[in-house]
Amino acid sequence: MILIHKATIINEGTSFIGSVLIENNVIAEIFRTEEISDRLLNNATVIDGRELWLMPGVIDDQVHFREPGLTHKGDIASESRAAIAGGVTSFMEMPNTKPQTTTIELLEQKFELAAEKSFANYSFYMGATNDNIAELKKVDPKKVCGVKVFMGSSTGNMLVDDKMVLQSIFAEVDMLIATHCEKEEIIRENLAKYKAEFGEDIPIQYHPLIRSAEACYRSSAEAVELADKYQTRLHILHLSTEKEISLFDIKPLTEKKITGEVCVHHLWFSDEDYSRYGARIKWNPAVKTRQDRGALMQGLLKNKLDVIATDHAPHLLEEKQGGALKAASGGPLVQHSLQMMLELAKKGKITKEQVVNKMCHAPATMFRIDKRGYIRKGYFADLVLVNPNKPYTVTRDNILYKCKWAPLEGETFSTSIEKTFLNGKIAFENGVVYDMRGERLHFDR
Repeated sequence: MILIHKATIINEGTSFIGSVLIENNVIAEIFRTEEISDRLLNNATVIDGRELWLMPGVIDDQVHFREPGLTHKGDIASESRAAIAGGVTSFMEMPNTKPQTTTIELLEQKFELAAEKSFANYSFYMGATNDNIAELKKVDPKKVCGVKVFMGSSTGNMLVDDKMVLQSIFAEVDMLIATHCEKEEIIRENLAKYKAEFGEDIPIQYHPLIRSAEACYRSSAEAVELADKYQTRLHILHLSTEKEISLFDIKPLTEKKITGEVCVHHLWFSDEDYSRYGARIKWNPAVKTRQDRGALMQGLLKNKLDVIATDHAPHLLEEKQGGALKAASGGPLVQHSLQMMLELAKKGKITKEQVVNKMCHAPATMFRIDKRGYIRKGYFADLVLVNPNKPYTVTRDNILYKCKWAPLEGETFSTSIEKTFLNGKIAFENGVVYDMRGERLHFDR
């Protein structure tokens, strides 16, 4: 038994001083104001939670851990280890690996890899292509988080650009469809314009003008139109523009058929930061204006947008060199996403309760993950203890990503991840990630 004693528990919209008893991998009891018996205190391993925040483990619904085929950048072991150090206890990984995860056989091979290697709980998306709808229909929605559709090309180029195929996917695949939305025709037009001006060496600050706000909006609007037509369960990933927010409704999450995700980099950076960070903050969709950034935060606060994730996508630093055309898109974030959002909370942009809602509760509810994402009796004890008053500086020495860099290197956060608990056991403390295995996520669908 483990007793986390007298922590500030942040859960389901409230914060209160309480204690949590962990037994046999699950939360056995939650104590609010009740006195803890001497018998329990004497028989349990007691962890002093005073002046610490206790919250559910973060569930990241979009990561790229690069295995198989791209393991020079990252792999399931290295990136899940970094996730645990950042308080992320569950992840859902994308299909644009090598080979691409576009058959049931390749999907199951990923699950087998994760069972051997993953430090965190895991699930994997099945990837859609222009010719694999028969495979998509075989996916078991209780065992797989969703189907990923690239409606704009990105790293790995799995673009689904056949309109009849897109209609068939939305009409016939009976599970959550997650989309990358950027309109390819608009991107090509913009690219031709800037190539005519700069040739092949387009400066990095033009990246959000090539992969423009209009390209994002037009593609997202098309996805929403298809979902409305066929009553599809649609989740639009990494929204990056103010205009896209108009596509979403304000209603309880359990009643939504169409949901939206925001990534931490779109809430932290703006296009004003390209001059400082260069291609280190090059993502697809691109980091856009300060106005877009502010609107995305307001979309979250008003519950038009639903989930905060990372789109963690490591590259070697040498692959991030060059301008808008040459530098790889994507960056590593999963070790630092919770601290980034808690820093924004300390600055008054969002409350710590809303951070927990959007990073822990909402993904659990939205994906119908079985018994995770909340501090509730009988739920798996995936938990994070945060020290809100212990500064933490991101350095090359404490970065756990295999690529060994982070876009926020040198940044000092005002919070530190003190301990991470996975399935009732301490998985991280004092800077050390312990070698234990996560579990396959299951879905109540």
